[in-house]
Amino acid sequence: MKGKIFVSKFWTKVFSFGKADAITIFPFIFLRQRGLKSDRILLNHESIHLFQALELLVFPFYIWYLSEFLIRFIQYRNFDKAYRNICFEREAYANQENEKYLKKRKIWNFWNYI
Repeated sequence: MKGKIFVSKFWTKVFSFGKADAITIFPFIFLRQRGLKSDRILLNHESIHLFQALELLVFPFYIWYLSEFLIRFIQYRNFDKAYRNICFEREAYANQENEKYLKKRKIWNFWNYI
């Protein structure tokens, strides 16, 4: 599954407080810069988020994502550390370099990263 890719500094800034090069808002991937369209690792990372969102029926994915971020932020008191420890991000970062990951990924695999 590949999302429709858009280049938008505005949306990446709004949804990541200006911290991300890319953000997935199902079924779209927004990139901060046009040159990132060739970054296969980044696009694979964002594609993993598309699968996660789809298997949670989209809206619950974002509720879980934001809730877990808030819990992690309280836990670590650090934005970057909280973000990196969200189970969805942990799965995406652990597998972003494996271009075959989504072909073999089992449903609900993010549970292994909680």
